[in-house]
Amino acid sequence: MPMTFETLKHYLPHRYPFMLIDRVTSCEPNHCIEGLKNVSFNEPYFTGHFPDVPIMPGVLMVEAMAQISGVLGFISAGLTAEDGYLYLFAGVDKVRFKRQVIPGDQLILRSNLLMQKRGIYKFDCSAYVDDTMAASAQIMIARQSKEL
Repeated sequence: MPMTFETLKHYLPHRYPFMLIDRVTSCEPNHCIEGLKNVSFNEPYFTGHFPDVPIMPGVLMVEAMAQISGVLGFISAGLTAEDGYLYLFAGVDKVRFKRQVIPGDQLILRSNLLMQKRGIYKFDCSAYVDDTMAASAQIMIARQSKEL
């Protein structure tokens, strides 16, 4: 179930400059998802992190893994962001950074559903550049109505 950027906008409430997923390349509802983020020198965070040696901030790699997990949550629940829900961070554990991500890299994001109970989801996530792991984390997100 590949998804283009235009289709992703139905699943993620984020917009530029905070939408960190460019494409979904595969998805098995209630199981796993894979997508990508093309890292460009024009990303706004590179002007300050760090101007002479641009490195994608680790916290944004974690956010990208959470966003791809949120897409899997929506698809698994048969919902989109347009149905009046958000997936919010509920926790993050076991975060590890293994490789710097720099302009020109393509960040491959993978998320595997570990458990789901009453709108709380836990995922095992990883981010790769080529075949090298850049980051990994266990991420929990919670589905919440936008009405709150």
